Amino acid sequence: MDQFTSNPIIENILNGYQSILKDDYPIYRNHVYRIYYLALSLDSNPENSDKYAIAASFHDIGIWTHSFDYIAPSIQLATEYLELNNLTDWNEEISLMIDNHHKISVYKGEYDSVEVFRKADWVDVVMGIKMYGISKSVFKSVKKVFPIKGFHCFLIKQTAQYFLKSPLNPLPMFKR
Repeated sequence: MDQFTSNPIIENILNGYQSILKDDYPIYRNHVYRIYYLALSLDSNPENSDKYAIAASFHDIGIWTHSFDYIAPSIQLATEYLELNNLTDWNEEISLMIDNHHKISVYKGEYDSVEVFRKADWVDVVMGIKMYGISKSVFKSVKKVFPIKGFHCFLIKQTAQYFLKSPLNPLPMFKR
């Protein structure tokens, strides 16, 4: 992984949501790419590359299509994409990647890719405070090509707004 470039799957999926993402498009696009490349840095199996591209593209999209309680809507949109593209064999694995990407503890299920994806997202969300074996140079390089562009400010704003609506469940996407 010497060079970070665009991915046709990610571009195709995100282009379909550009009108919904509006001004947040570059923020989300860069987050998707950071997750994608961080996952690839943890997993040398080339067969998982397309799965990571799909899961990364859909993992948070429900924030814009639904609400801050976005996991189930994100899974639904990914499932629809997989059905349209004759990739239903990947549905369980990609659904688990999305469902567990904010899991606080280690995922110990059937698919190693789920834990890889969880780690990649956490590295980006905590801005590299926890690296899970990803080298600092890889993280720095990915951020240079796909800068944060206000992603964490966006998360703080969304969390605050959702807290006002649901103070007893301010972070519905987290699970143990």
